[in-house]
Order: sequence, then C-alpha cells, then structure tokens
Amino acid sequence: MLKLLLTGLWVCLVTLGAVYMSVQWSAPPPPVDEDAARKEALQLVRGESLTIPVISDGVITGYFLGRFSFMMDKEKIKGVDLPMTEFTTDQLYTLLVGDEMIDLGNPGAFELETFRTRLKDDLNRRLGEGMVAEVLVEQLDFLSKEDIRTNVAREGKRPVAATKIVQGVAVEEAAPAAH
Repeated sequence: MLKLLLTGLWVCLVTLGAVYMSVQWSAPPPPVDEDAARKEALQLVRGESLTIPVISDGVITGYFLGRFSFMMDKEKIKGVDLPMTEFTTDQLYTLLVGDEMIDLGNPGAFELETFRTRLKDDLNRRLGEGMVAEVLVEQLDFLSKEDIRTNVAREGKRPVAATKIVQGVAVEEAAPAAH
C-alpha cells in the first residue's frame, strides 16, 4: 500500500513539473524595446554653430546660421582619430555652399529630409558605412546682408529676425555618467 501511495505522489510531482516547464517554455519572450537598444548603441556628436557666407556674383549676399548634431555609432566612432566636429563642418560647407542645396529665392522649397539623407550618405561615404545613424538639424536660418545692416543701425532696438529655413529640434546634453 505504501508503495502505491509513493508511486502516485511521484506521478503527481512529475506531472506538475512537466506542466510548469511547458508553460515556462511556451511563454513569449519579454518584449525587447528596439528603440532603447538602438539609442544605447548611438552617441551624440554635437556640431558647432556655423555662420556660412553666401556669395553671389562675387559679393556676399548673406549668411546661413546653422547648428547640426549627429547620432553616431559608439563602437565605430571609438576607432576614429579624426576631429569629428571639424569633419562634419567641412561636409556642411560643401553641401550648403558648394552644392547650393537651398534656393534663397524660395526657402520654403527646402526639403529637410533630402538634406539630411544627403548629408548622412556623404558622411558615411567618407567615414565608413554605418558611422552616422541620424542627422539632427537644430537651426538653419538665413540672414541677408541688408538685415544685418538694419540690425546694426537700430542700436538696441529689437533686431530684424533671420529667415527661418528649418524649425530645428532642441538637442539636450547627455547626462554625465555617474561614478
């Protein structure tokens, strides 16, 4: 009789263990937050404020005022000995002045996504594929030479605002690492 009771107890324990293991293995894996994992793999490289002269027919007609930042792959940027800020500034000068991507006569026709994609592709071509993940435009304005003269003449009065080509996004500084 004792043997029969122990056999029944053993069957119950094995059945409970099998049910428990099948439920554990069949449960879906915990959700992975892909955005958080992607952001964790990227590092913000802040660009410097740019003032780029616009030259037309040999005369300066105004200035682009801009600030750009870049989300770059942390692992790939570790091995690069280039000064990133200067390198990205050079590429911005090339696009804004050399290729004249912005038609000042029609600043509303400026396509931000085309500009971002082109800048990202050009930087990745020069630095190595996958280095730049995202281009962040914080500011891109145009201030004509006449506007500058008007602002100087107004002395202390409210200055004439620049022509806003792109309403940028504010990029917050990364929090310092805790030790």
